[in-house]
Amino acid sequence: MALLKPTYCGHMNTILEFITNHPIATFFIVFVGPIFMWEAYQHRVRPLFIPKAEINRIVDGLIEKYGPDAEQHAYIEEDAEWRRSHTYKRGIWRRVRRELQRRYRAGEWE
Repeated sequence: MALLKPTYCGHMNTILEFITNHPIATFFIVFVGPIFMWEAYQHRVRPLFIPKAEINRIVDGLIEKYGPDAEQHAYIEEDAEWRRSHTYKRGIWRRVRRELQRRYRAGEWE
């Protein structure tokens, strides 16, 4: 009796063919892709879970303390967090800076 050769569906053959023919692309998809997605989540999505009231509290404190230089101070803090590789905190300061810009355009502070 002949040994049965395992058969895969067409999609599996395509995937296996891609993996064997493109090992560098496979490496990036498997290892680098998830890291990129995690960083994107930490910087863009996770800070959105902070309540708007908390962001407004930080913004009000900056305006009170620094006046017209509040946005520059928020930018400095965002840059410092980038240099420290604190992606989540950088995202928080990005939200603060954007709220300051929104208020400035609306004429709520100078």
